[in-house]
Parts: sequence; C-alpha cells; structure tokens
Amino acid sequence: MMPFHLNWSEIDDVLLDMDGTLLDRHFDNFFFEEELPRRYAALHGLQIEESRDTLMAMYRSVEGELAWTDLDYWTQRVGIDVVAMTKELDHMIGFLIGAEEFLQHLRQLGKRVTIVTNAHESGVAIKVAKTGLDRHVDRIVNAFEVGYLKMRPEYWPNCARLLGFDPTRSLYMDDDEGCLMAAKQFGVAHLIHSAKSSSQLPPAPLAQFVSVTSFSPLLNGRPLI
Repeated sequence: MMPFHLNWSEIDDVLLDMDGTLLDRHFDNFFFEEELPRRYAALHGLQIEESRDTLMAMYRSVEGELAWTDLDYWTQRVGIDVVAMTKELDHMIGFLIGAEEFLQHLRQLGKRVTIVTNAHESGVAIKVAKTGLDRHVDRIVNAFEVGYLKMRPEYWPNCARLLGFDPTRSLYMDDDEGCLMAAKQFGVAHLIHSAKSSSQLPPAPLAQFVSVTSFSPLLNGRPLI
C-alpha cells in the first residue's frame, strides 16, 4: 500500500459509516448469514443450507433498495421478529479496535462528525444503546431519513442538503465499495476504505481507494502497513 497522509486542515466534515467501519461487522454477518438462517430453517423444517440459500436470494432481491436494511420489512417477510433477535444478540455488538480512539481524536480536532448508515432506525437504536456511539458524534443519519441507500447516486445530493456539508471539504469512510463509488461520483474529496470490517475475517483492501486496516494511519499520517 502507498504512504498516506491526511491534511486535516482541508476537512470540515467527517462522514462515517457505522457497520464495518466503526462497529464490528461480525455481528451483522453472524446475524444474517448464520443465526437467522438457523431460525428460519427451524420454523419451516428446512436444512440449514437450504434455508441460507433461500434467505440469500431474498436479500439479493431487494439489494440497493431501502427494504434491504428495513428490519420491519424482514420481520414481515420471514415471519421472525428480527428486532427482538437483534436485542437478544446485542452482546455481540461492539466497536472495531481503535474506533473509539479515532472518534475522540476527531473531537479534539474540532471536526463535525456524522454517522451515515444504511441501517434501519430500529437497529441503529439498539446498537447506540449498546455502544454509546451517539456520544462520540454530532449526528447519526440513517438511509430512511435520506430516502435512498448510500450506494445509490440519489443518496449523496439528498444527504448533502440534509446535513449542509461541502463535499470538497469532507471525508467519507466506508467498508462498502459501491457506497464509496457513489460518493466519489458526487464529488466527496477524501475517501477512505475500511478494509478490516470484521474482527473475524481477513482484510479485503480495494485498489481504487486508500484502504486502511486500522485507524492508526488516520491518527498520525504514518504509512499504511
């Protein structure tokens, strides 16, 4: 990876994804790829692999639409209370290593920090209650407030109007390539890819963006390792 340095004097707004950037995506991966398929299999008398394949097809059928992350929608579609499941498994929700220190550093720099997440408000509320994430930031905006998911080109002008940020003086960090591409097309100047989204998976860097596997390069501008 190339040496990397941020000039914080060029940045007013810091826009941060939640799951896979600040919070450990292991929870979401386990929830939707393991536990929900297990419970769906038990409910419908399926083998676990058949259940997983069925749910994955359901997920793909609404990918990119608000329904993709709408917990109320999934509760109705699969016949299982996924909000209650999220609360039941909230012991698995937590920060990625270094995330809290990074947020504290942004406070010390005096930046306006906003969480921009595709997550549904019910899930956001549970994760905020578990982690205290809201205490570290100025605002949390879910995609339902904006009207689109972040990988959609319509998201970014709507989000900019909602928050009043200047894309040329903003930094956006996410683990999702499609969301970063949409932000790039809108003109967000500083884009960072979170390559280590889950504590349980190896890093997955992207060639077309600055990819970091920890927050340390954002704290001190040292070369990426």
